Amino acid sequence: MDPEEFRSLGHRLIDWIADYRLRERDAGVYPTVEPGEVRSRLPAEPPEQPRDLLEAFAELEPLLNAGTLKWQHPRFFGYFPSNADLASVLGDLVSSGTGQLGLNWEASPALTELEEHVLGWMRDLFGLPGEFRGVIQDTASTSTLIALLCAREVASGHAQERGGLQGLQSPLVVYCSEQSHSSVTKAALLAGFGRENVRPVPTDAGFAMDPERLAAAVRADVAAGRTPAAVVASFGTTATLALDPLEAIAAVAAEHGAWLHVDGAMAGAALLLPECRPLAAGIGSADSIVINAHKWIGAVFDCSLFFTRRPEHLVRLMSTSPSYLRTEADHRTTQFRDWGIALGRRFRALKLWFLLNAEGVEGIRARLRRDIANAGWLAERVSAEPGWELVAPAGLQTVVVRHVPAGMGPDDVDAHTLAWARRINRSGKAYLTPTQLHGRWAVRVSVGALPTEREDVEALWRLMREEATVPAAGG
Repeated sequence: MDPEEFRSLGHRLIDWIADYRLRERDAGVYPTVEPGEVRSRLPAEPPEQPRDLLEAFAELEPLLNAGTLKWQHPRFFGYFPSNADLASVLGDLVSSGTGQLGLNWEASPALTELEEHVLGWMRDLFGLPGEFRGVIQDTASTSTLIALLCAREVASGHAQERGGLQGLQSPLVVYCSEQSHSSVTKAALLAGFGRENVRPVPTDAGFAMDPERLAAAVRADVAAGRTPAAVVASFGTTATLALDPLEAIAAVAAEHGAWLHVDGAMAGAALLLPECRPLAAGIGSADSIVINAHKWIGAVFDCSLFFTRRPEHLVRLMSTSPSYLRTEADHRTTQFRDWGIALGRRFRALKLWFLLNAEGVEGIRARLRRDIANAGWLAERVSAEPGWELVAPAGLQTVVVRHVPAGMGPDDVDAHTLAWARRINRSGKAYLTPTQLHGRWAVRVSVGALPTEREDVEALWRLMREEATVPAAGG
């Protein structure tokens, strides 16, 4: 495809994307296809000869409309906000369109230096100490894996340069909240710690990690001859957005020389609000922090911000310097290939730069405050409504609820909870995700899609009450 053909087709596809976004408010949130239906409607064989792309896309378009969950819909309240501000989409287009590949500084100086600069902006906007340096990874899962790899090497005296974990006499242990994201355990397993050396720490009544239970677990392991390697604290757990007490946890980690990683993938965005920073007291003591710009902040996926105050360990762990990548500038520049697992890097900083310039920091802050206020409004209504309960303290923009009809036992309440949530989702009028807490089902309401306003939260509350009071036979 030559540039002129690209220009013509590109304009048409930009129009389609704009129309797709405009149609979202009137479309159902939930996909209307059954498992296997999309594949059944695709050609069995690839085209042998070139086709007109607009004709080919016209065949695909109905599947994109019917077979996508509308994450950008104003009544999307599931999982977490995965916002894709259109300004950041343009940044992603420039990244792809310029075809940059960040193997080293010389391969794309603008890629490296814009990333350094924008991550410096974000560090300061989050109120993190100036000693932190940042890099953009793809996801928080990758960022947590990198943090635990660093923790492994620091705790073992960089055993990878000798016999690795197989040469250690003392097992290395990772501690995390029992409410931690599943990616934390996954990262610990991938990093070679072993399931037996992952310690889920019990939480308090608000589902935040109990620092006294953490300290007791660490002391028990030390007494048994094990080495505390890492503590992963959650600034916003997945199920309830509970905020672990970072200051107390940091003190335990520091006492035993364990690497402290803070998973702020979702709630870390709240650090953009000065009034929310006291909730993260102690975060400056962390060794590494992850905050996803592709969630509440609004950058299109993927754009995970990883900060560390100990980048020398990151470089020592990840460094690779084959002859074909060496340049005269190496000793004067940052080589981000040594800051992550992948050698090649996309120009991800562009989507964040476009977003910041189009919306402005105050525009993003206003949106976050709007979402927190809307979640607070919903929490107040749930608390005041007979038969409804808040299952956890309302956390920033996440509200976890349960409807408990009079006289209904716990098992029946579980079935009832899943039924009314399923009815809402299948209706296409809104989207919610259930979660389990202490073995019982509840429903999460995650407020934060870009177009979500108070009227959308009010409509959701009406729908929740309607569907939760449907007679049992209708469930």
